[in-house]
This record gives sequence, structure tokens and C-alpha cells, in this order.
Amino acid sequence: MIITDFELQPELENDLIKVQPLREDDFERLFEVASDPMIWEQHPNKDRYKREVFETFFKGAMESKGAFLVSDKISGKPIGSSRYYGYNKDEASVSIGYTFLAKDHWGTVFNRSLKMLMLEHAFKYVKIVYFHIGAENIRSQKAIVKLGAEKIDEIEMEYYGEKKKLNYVYKIDANDWSVIKK
Repeated sequence: MIITDFELQPELENDLIKVQPLREDDFERLFEVASDPMIWEQHPNKDRYKREVFETFFKGAMESKGAFLVSDKISGKPIGSSRYYGYNKDEASVSIGYTFLAKDHWGTVFNRSLKMLMLEHAFKYVKIVYFHIGAENIRSQKAIVKLGAEKIDEIEMEYYGEKKKLNYVYKIDANDWSVIKK
């Protein structure tokens, strides 16, 4: 489907981070962040820290046409990635996911800041935002609940070039978002 009304790769920023469309030449800088095995220990594919596995992940990110490079605005250094995917014009929904951040940015305001930017952009165009989070990814589950998301389902999900894994589906709708963001 050609998306003409939802910009999947806008440039977004606030005082902490800069979110830019992912480019092919970002691979090495992003892999430097992603090569830490701790980042992936709770994710569905725990081997993404390996170059050949991350290459598949990166290829899927590029093909999605909705992936981002996330950088620390002060240092200018990459700290991770996220993306929009699964845009459904009829339902007026989109998903946010495939997010990872450098370990030294865990437990800080960076993940919340990233999600707030992405949600703010998404709710200009859609009524529902979904998040698919690996069943073992407790950190991400807790973080998304803190943002006001509600768990609505459990599904087997196949990531690009990977086997199916159990994921929990979370949702935030536009009405709830207008209350949450205040």
C-alpha cells in the first residue's frame, strides 16, 4: 500500500534526542551500539549483537521505510533505533517498535522521550498506536505500561528473517493519549 497521508520517516527532535530516517551508511555506527549482547538479552532474537544477525535486522529496517537512527542530541552519537510499521489506513493505526537503546541510556528519560516524540507524531494521523513486545522483554513491557499503554493480546509474530516468537500487544488510543501526555 502506498502511504500518502502518514509520514513514516519524519525528522523529530527535542532537547535530548534527534530522530532521523535510517540510511544505509548508518550501519556501522548503529552496529557499534547494537553489538552489546546485554541489549538483546530480553528481546525475541538474543543474537542480534552478532554482525550477521544484525545485518538481517538492519536490512528489514531499511526495507520497512519507517526506521530511524536515534542520536543523543548533545553528543551527536547514535544511541539506538526505532521504527513505525504496520500502518493501517482503514483502522487509522500504526505500530511503533523494533526499539533498542544503548545500555548506558537505560533507566533514563531517553526511551520515554523517544516514545513521546513518536506518539505525538503518530497521533496527528492515526487513532490507535500498537506496540509488539517480546514475551520475555520485561523491561520494555514495564516501560510501555508507564507510558499508559494497555496489554490487549498475545500473538506469535515473525520478525523479518527470524522465526516466530510470542509477543504481547499493547495499545494506546488517541483519546487516552490526550489525557496521558498532559
